[in-house]
Amino acid sequence: MNYIFISPAYPVTCTYFCDRLHELGVNVLGIGDVPYDTLNEQLKRSLTEYYYVSSLEDYDQVYRAVAFYIHKYGRIDWLESLNEYWLPADARLRTDFNIATGTRDSEIGDLVRKSGMKRVFIEAGIPTARQHIVSDLEAAKAFIEQVGYPVIAKPDIGVGANGTVKINSESELISFYENVPSELYVMEQFLCGDICTYDAVIDSHCEPLFESMCTYPPVIDSVHNDENVHFYTTPDVPEKLRDLGRKAVKAFGADSRFVHFEFINLKQDCEGVGKAGDFAVMEVNMRPAGGHDPDMMNYAQSTDVFRIYAEMVTQDKRMMPESGERYICAYAARKDGHTFTHTHEEIMERYGSDIVMQKEMPAIDWPSMGRYVYMARFKEKAEMDRYFAFVLE
Repeated sequence: MNYIFISPAYPVTCTYFCDRLHELGVNVLGIGDVPYDTLNEQLKRSLTEYYYVSSLEDYDQVYRAVAFYIHKYGRIDWLESLNEYWLPADARLRTDFNIATGTRDSEIGDLVRKSGMKRVFIEAGIPTARQHIVSDLEAAKAFIEQVGYPVIAKPDIGVGANGTVKINSESELISFYENVPSELYVMEQFLCGDICTYDAVIDSHCEPLFESMCTYPPVIDSVHNDENVHFYTTPDVPEKLRDLGRKAVKAFGADSRFVHFEFINLKQDCEGVGKAGDFAVMEVNMRPAGGHDPDMMNYAQSTDVFRIYAEMVTQDKRMMPESGERYICAYAARKDGHTFTHTHEEIMERYGSDIVMQKEMPAIDWPSMGRYVYMARFKEKAEMDRYFAFVLE
């Protein structure tokens, strides 16, 4: 089996996906814009070959790289980046080279445009916030008359909280329109609650081989207010969330993928959306969760999601056994510009036996993921809450 992996060096978890595919006998053919000598040793061992391009933004260079691999190795079975930013390019390459597995160019719109996602949610009967495509100020005022303040304005195509604005009043609305971005934006009613994700490895029949949930406070507040970062992963997915996640998988035809779907767990009743405690979908991401979230899933369920993904690719089933050891895995990360009560040494002295990872994150991730992360696992949520309070005080 020939698997082209676009940008295998970033994020770092791509190394583990490549490694597990290699272990199962897959020819992993990398295309990236960092020199081969800078790749970590595990990634080098996992790649059958690596093709360097000066820029992954240059489609012609990447096109030639794929053509080279086809000439040398024959038919390509899979092509993936597992990275939100490159999904449209992935789809274009699959279309141009007739690669059977994965989204084609004609299908990508509903998977990367928030307006396209919204249409699918509504047609599938999945609860979601009302949305308005940003046009002019008067149309925005008419929309806000229906849903009230605050509202969220965000790029129709975007990753994470980048470019997202929370608008709390008419003066802020007018200010937004005085500097309205050139790219297409959407505006949505604000739903109050934590973000809960449905993460799953899906087989070719749109059935889950693995499921998990992460719970985050609102990411927009963390980024815009420069707050320190904390969230957690649990092995048990609430029935309401699991059912909606599976329904969304089928609505989008998300077969043979690792998916990351974002929902709001409503803190209060919202007319037309749901009652307090219900879930409403925010967006779907046809790739694994970013950062070290896959590692957290492993620690929470004592498993190997990278291996489960590789088994899905090669065998369309899960061979990894279920484990009896289950935990809550907690992520606490400190940002620059804050003074903390407890030193690194004090954290390690108190929680060293619980901490499973502690490291500095890449600089590109500091605004959203924090600079220095302490990841730990616990049996009880109360223990986790005390840990967050201690590390981030």
